[in-house]
Amino acid sequence: MRSHVPHIVGRDLHLRELAGALTDACAQRGRGVFLVGEAGVGKTRLAAEAVGMAVDHGMRVLRGRSTTTGPAVPFRPLTEALMSLFRGGEPLDDLPLGPYRPVLGRLIPDWGGDAPAGSSMIVLGEAVLRLLIATGRDRGTLLLLEDLHDADPETLAVVEYLVDNLDQAPVLLVATIRTEPCDALDLAESARWRRVGTTLDLAPLTRAEVASLAASQLGTDPAGVPAAALDRLWEDSAGSPLLAEERLQSMITSGSLVNGDDGWKVVGDLRGDVSTSMAKGLLQRIDRLGPQGRGLFSAAAVIGRRFPLTVLQHVTGADDRELLSHLHAGVASRLVVPDEPAPDWYAFRHPLTVEALFTQLTPGRRAELAGRAATAVQALHPELEGDWCQLAAGLRSEEGDVTEAGRLFAEAGRRALAAGAISSAVTLLSRAERLLADSGDAVRRAEVLETLLPALAETGDFDRAFSLARELNALAGTDLAVSRLAVLHTRLAKVAHTAGRWEDGNRAVAHARALLRRSPDERAGALVDVAAAYLALDTPGPDCTQQAEKLARSALQAAERHALPSAVCQAWELLATLARERDFDESTGLLESALLTAEQHRLPLQRMYALTRIGGNNWLTDGSTGPLLAAREEALRVGSATIVHTIDGILVLDAVLRGDFGAARRAGDECLAVVRRLRLAPASRYVLMAQAALAAHQGDRAAMERALAAFADWDGSGSQEEPLTIGLARAFCALAEEDRTGAVRALRDVADLEHANPSTYYLSGRYGIGVLLDVLAGDAGRAEQEEIAATAPGRMRWNRQFVLFADAVLLGREGRAAEAGEAAAEALRAAEPYPTALHLALRLLSEDAHAHGWGEPVAWLRRAEHHFHQASVPAVTNACRAALRRLGAPVHQHRSGSSRIPEQLRALGVTVREYEVFQLLPERLGNKEIADRLYISPRTVEKHIASLGTKTGRSSRAALCEFSLAFVP
Repeated sequence: MRSHVPHIVGRDLHLRELAGALTDACAQRGRGVFLVGEAGVGKTRLAAEAVGMAVDHGMRVLRGRSTTTGPAVPFRPLTEALMSLFRGGEPLDDLPLGPYRPVLGRLIPDWGGDAPAGSSMIVLGEAVLRLLIATGRDRGTLLLLEDLHDADPETLAVVEYLVDNLDQAPVLLVATIRTEPCDALDLAESARWRRVGTTLDLAPLTRAEVASLAASQLGTDPAGVPAAALDRLWEDSAGSPLLAEERLQSMITSGSLVNGDDGWKVVGDLRGDVSTSMAKGLLQRIDRLGPQGRGLFSAAAVIGRRFPLTVLQHVTGADDRELLSHLHAGVASRLVVPDEPAPDWYAFRHPLTVEALFTQLTPGRRAELAGRAATAVQALHPELEGDWCQLAAGLRSEEGDVTEAGRLFAEAGRRALAAGAISSAVTLLSRAERLLADSGDAVRRAEVLETLLPALAETGDFDRAFSLARELNALAGTDLAVSRLAVLHTRLAKVAHTAGRWEDGNRAVAHARALLRRSPDERAGALVDVAAAYLALDTPGPDCTQQAEKLARSALQAAERHALPSAVCQAWELLATLARERDFDESTGLLESALLTAEQHRLPLQRMYALTRIGGNNWLTDGSTGPLLAAREEALRVGSATIVHTIDGILVLDAVLRGDFGAARRAGDECLAVVRRLRLAPASRYVLMAQAALAAHQGDRAAMERALAAFADWDGSGSQEEPLTIGLARAFCALAEEDRTGAVRALRDVADLEHANPSTYYLSGRYGIGVLLDVLAGDAGRAEQEEIAATAPGRMRWNRQFVLFADAVLLGREGRAAEAGEAAAEALRAAEPYPTALHLALRLLSEDAHAHGWGEPVAWLRRAEHHFHQASVPAVTNACRAALRRLGAPVHQHRSGSSRIPEQLRALGVTVREYEVFQLLPERLGNKEIADRLYISPRTVEKHIASLGTKTGRSSRAALCEFSLAFVP
């Protein structure tokens, strides 16, 4: 869409910003610049100027454009931009890309042989970044991505990664985006707020600027533009440069504006609808190309706004000379432009040109041309690689061949899903389903629905997924095989499981089993069993885990016999969840088998689930969140909303357990708003449980009860999350209120609940805080503690801290004081990430430790008292103070500045004033010098030093001074 105006009007500030950004990129200070504005406002023209400036700087220029032909194609603009690297003849095989080179095979066909299946968008983004740095290290690179508003979600994910990491790279990323609600615009705004990108808003031209643009086009000065013509241009264009140019051109073409000896004059009627006048002007220019030219560009319009010359030549039968002659004439008439940098592709300057050509075609002629174009695409590209498949599908749809169009869209959707592009896959598969519904081809439609239903569930579009249930009933009256119909009901059951609607899921399973009783099929039965296994775990009942394991093992055996890799993965993943109660190593081994199978068979969703569960195992066993965060980032890039929000719920609870209450509150509120909107019941329950625990750990009963009431509204009763609401919320709230009896009663309720409805969540207290409370109360002894300690749940990090504290209590009561101290030290190390639990445990066991003569009960109580005072939990704070008095230890007031005292000294009872004296001891000052510094008497200094010696166990001043050196920053 390059304008023939010799210079850009009204964009001086934007040009200066682009010039500065290019200079910064050459100096290794890259960033992203987003050119944002309405269609026709001049984004492409400004981008072209950026290209010219980059060339003047000696920079490498890579250009790509998102397609407007058919559905969005994953990575199209990036592939187009990077492919230009291979046209210059430069050697690229020796670039320092290391392990990232095979990853780029997803974008660069020449390197596609070793492309790993379903690689992370983060890894792909890093691979692209390294390629841009490597190829532009000595000269800088401009990466121009046009029409980013038409880009697929996967491209946007890579662009976001690039923008976040260009600050030390010789790369400037420039993208053009329309001002319309879209993910690309959200990305640009987010980058601006994070200060990693610049948004340049292109406003419409002012009246004076429209005058300058017209003058430039007419070859005169602004005063030479007739006032009537300027009025009409300003009114019709509303400041759009493109409309102003086109409107001015139509005035000239129609003879309403003529150039005479004394300048330009208006001699005709300038009025008329701008779009109508533009269309007429475009048709007049097209007519000047002659019948052959008009026919050629009509065929091009049917192909799309962008069109490949090879296909166009095949459709029209024009020889090379005729083709190039008409193209040159079209460029000269400003109808089309070369679609740089794509070789042999051209594009119409404006969508209105396509519409104008369509007005000259009958529906029959348009369908005929579309069919010929589709045939040409399939003849020239038999494998329909890349975006050729979508192009052929769109053309077959335009032709009216809905069956073939549906088949091609379905194939494109399956390819997108295999590449991890879930959002693009849903778009393509949905279009295929609609077309095949009209075709009456029940078999092909069923194949599409089998893939579309789980994809919709992953994106969180449950309304659409369940609306397709009616279509399953319609298929029952067709020639579709009974087993295939049973599989479709199984897919719907899995959607119900993901949404947390176990009753709906069980009904779908029952329907599938009824169908298979009429026509047995072991292959379909395996799929039914695996869906039923997941639903069995969701369905309340005392034998839910046994039933789930039985079904999963049956499904696994049949799936392996019939080579059903997706079902094999699902069965392994469920068995891994159940195996956690026995052995986490066994569980992780099963998940690694599922992961390997998913990668071998290019199953991105099952790969994501395996990674998430592996991350969950790591979190439970050692408290680490790194693998979960990595899985979340990949799920975010591939568009799996259910996995993203499942992990978010775990991270909210992790923040609660770690005492990061502010972060937990913010993340919980944000996550809950999304999962409620998506009606993700399991995720909603989990986040509400975490919010109840958040309130409980702060002793806020009212907030806890509100969260639990909301939890109940989401069918919380009988759910897998229900025991956690008691063990992590009600029990801890009772302890925060110093109601130890209430806490024990709540944990008894957990035991009863889990007996009636076993849970696969093991943080409800039965393996943790409950053990410590029972030991302290004398309700459990060494045998019970060792039994719990030997279990896999008892070795989870959150539970292990309490099990170890219980061990210390028992050792102390057995008269093994040294071993009790060692066990307490190990428990403190395990509890280090969890401050609330750590200090609560110290408060609970300190008096017992004092009674049996082991550990540091006074120091522990002081630590706990300080923590709960800072956390504003008055009941526990006051209980710690009362315990200190019972132990005969002084209770210190909380003066201003106490938070500055190191934990080790605060636990010894060092006061604020004593700490001020202590800080001066490394300088070996005398009492008078210290007194002068602190404005106190030497006698007071002497008392403080004596007290410090007693509290720290340092009998001499020299030893105390030596000890103080360890606290010098």
